[in-house]
Amino acid sequence: MASPSAVLQSEWTKIKSVRSTIWTLALAFIVTVALGAVICLVFNNTYSDMSDSDKATFDPTNTAFFGMSLGQLALIVFGVLVISSEYSTGMIRTSLAAVPQRGMFYFCKVAVAGLLALVVGMATSFITFFLGQSLLGSHKASIGDPGVLRAVFGAGLYMALMVLLCVGAASMLRSPMLGLGILMPFFFLVSPILSAVPKVKSVAKYFPDQAGQKIMQVVNDPDSHTSYGPWGGIAIMAVWVVVALIGGYAVLAKRDA
Repeated sequence: MASPSAVLQSEWTKIKSVRSTIWTLALAFIVTVALGAVICLVFNNTYSDMSDSDKATFDPTNTAFFGMSLGQLALIVFGVLVISSEYSTGMIRTSLAAVPQRGMFYFCKVAVAGLLALVVGMATSFITFFLGQSLLGSHKASIGDPGVLRAVFGAGLYMALMVLLCVGAASMLRSPMLGLGILMPFFFLVSPILSAVPKVKSVAKYFPDQAGQKIMQVVNDPDSHTSYGPWGGIAIMAVWVVVALIGGYAVLAKRDA
């Protein structure tokens, strides 16, 4: 029987030896930081042209994280490839032959992917925040301001949860093409569109991305009427993640490789 430490080492070796998975995390970092910096620079240069109402609701912290919406594209790819690439190459049969305890195999893969995503997410969120605020000039927020540290920490947590959600979903779908074909349209088309439709946005606000992004807000949007706060939103996202991971394990445990 394989030991947990050996399986963890094996999963770490698999992730770092596949260039596509490492590059997707690097791309998530670069896109989030770079786009956030550009947006902050634009807001700094055009702040005087904003209306009084826009100035009153301006959120310098959340502005720095505007690039997160595009950066999570790479996170979705990473989360899907972590496990579904083994199905597409047939490597899953070798992995399960080496580690027949499917629960241990799955837990170790999720743990390694989640921890790596958390480290990258935290580095991304803090660098994005400090760079963005330096470009906002006199309109910047300080890490010591009320709610700011929570938002910055929450942004990194959001990135890690997004990866774990995609790992669970990909475990159920067992195909990179199917996983990307469902998750990308959902997060980039379905969720944003439904959240803007009056009759269904009350439901869309409980989607994992819509709820989770609440953690990055410091200044409340008066047009956003939600029954949960920042930590409530990330808790809703965490529930989605748990359900996805349980579903992924159920499929792995019951179906042949």
